[in-house]
This record gives sequence, structure tokens and C-alpha cells, in this order.
Amino acid sequence: MAEASNPEIAKSIVANGIRTNYHDVGDGAPVLMIHGSGPGVSAWANWRLTMPELARQYRVIAPDMAGFGYSDRPDGIRYDLDTWVGQAIGLLDALDIEQASVVGNSFGGAIALALAIRHPKRVKRLVLMGSVGVSFPITAGLDAVWGYQPSVESMRALLDIFAHDRKLVNDELAQLRYKASIQPGFQESFSAMFPAPRQDGVEKLASPVADIRRLQHQTLIVHGREDKVIPLSNSLELLQALPNAQLHVFGQCGHWTQIEHAARFSRLVGDFLAEG
Repeated sequence: MAEASNPEIAKSIVANGIRTNYHDVGDGAPVLMIHGSGPGVSAWANWRLTMPELARQYRVIAPDMAGFGYSDRPDGIRYDLDTWVGQAIGLLDALDIEQASVVGNSFGGAIALALAIRHPKRVKRLVLMGSVGVSFPITAGLDAVWGYQPSVESMRALLDIFAHDRKLVNDELAQLRYKASIQPGFQESFSAMFPAPRQDGVEKLASPVADIRRLQHQTLIVHGREDKVIPLSNSLELLQALPNAQLHVFGQCGHWTQIEHAARFSRLVGDFLAEG
């Protein structure tokens, strides 16, 4: 399935019945990286700067979650935590991986939390970056992300929301991400995931706080201080709830910590995972 002309397309495997596009690079202890939920997102788009750095120490596995990127979109599929957690566990099973550390970005953080709650022995360490997974009043930024309708202008507006670093917001990137968002089937599945009222989408991704409190995994929480998509208060709540958690806040940073502070983020995560 790999296409040299498109770095977003890598390996293919069936994970819990879903044909899944995934990246598998490096050697060492396995690290599962789960992307966010922006329009046109893929594992590669989300983690392209992080994967090669972490792959120096770890085996990095980064799938396109169902409904995103180049994984299949089966007819009748339900886009919910049951599906996404089932796909993640199915991928680990298909690759014969008994346990992995899990890194989740935003929407991916909600999946990482739910995975750890439902399958605690399959998760070694947790990294939650700008994470969903608890209830909060939806921000105007997240409402705009989930309500995206394809156009270059709309994508440029979303980039303004995502990134605090103005150097990352340019017409070339807006054009690239717009083209990604209009691949066949991409917008149809994306718009079906989080329909209005989009507060419901926040609640469907939230895990019960009592379940979060019971997690014993060592957890690194990362957030951008200027994040307009997911509020910093989410990570403060997770810090209070998780017994073995630490929080790192990046100043001068929006929702794209792994891009806006790529080298520092990779070092932080790599060092944290090495402690276990």
C-alpha cells in the first residue's frame, strides 16, 4: 500500500476488522502515537517531526484512526471510543505487541485515556498532549475545528487557531492541508463524527473522572499555554485526577506543541519514556 509519492501512506494491516494505514519505524520499546482530529489529519501530518526523533530510541507505531487519513471507512461504522480503542488494541494484537507506551494528541489523548482505563496492562506509560478526555465547555476554537467546511480560507482560519507561532501559518500550509481535507471520503467521515451540537462530541470522548483517578500509570501531560482549541484547564484537571502525573506547560505555544516546539517536545517525551 506504500506510495513513495505520498509520505502519509505507509504500511497496511487489519486491526479489529479495520484496514489500517500505519507507520512503524525504529527499534526498541514500542510507542503507540495517536493523532488529533483536525480536518485532513493523518498520523504522518500530526507526528512527522516527532516520529524520526523518537525512532532513535523506540519502535514508533502511528496509525491513521478510523475515519481519518488513509485507513478504511467501512460502511455503517460508528465513530466512537469503542471503535477507536478497539482499533488501537487490534493493531497491537496484529503486531504481536503485548504492551506499549501511548502518546495521545488532543482527540488522541481521549483514546489513550480510554485505552488505559479499559486495558490497563496493555499500557506502559501515558503521554497526553493538549488532551480531550474530560468534560469541559467546548471552546470556540474546537467548535470551529469540528465544524470545518472545506475551503482554503477556512483552513487558513483554522491554522490561525491551531498555532501561536505565526511563522507556521502561511498560504502554502493552508493549501496543503486544504488539499488533504478534500481527499475522497475525508470530509464525509469528518463531518459525520462531531455534528452540532458539538458539545456532545466533547462528552462522548470524556472518560469518567472516577476511572481516571484509578489509573496508576506514570503520565506526562503536555499543554501549550496559548492553546485556543483545548483549554489548559483540561490538563490541570488531569494533573489533579491522575495519581502519578506530571505537567509540562510550553509558553508561546498553541495547540501544536509537537510542531511549534518540536525538538523540545521530542526530548521531553523521549526522556520521560526512558524512565520506565
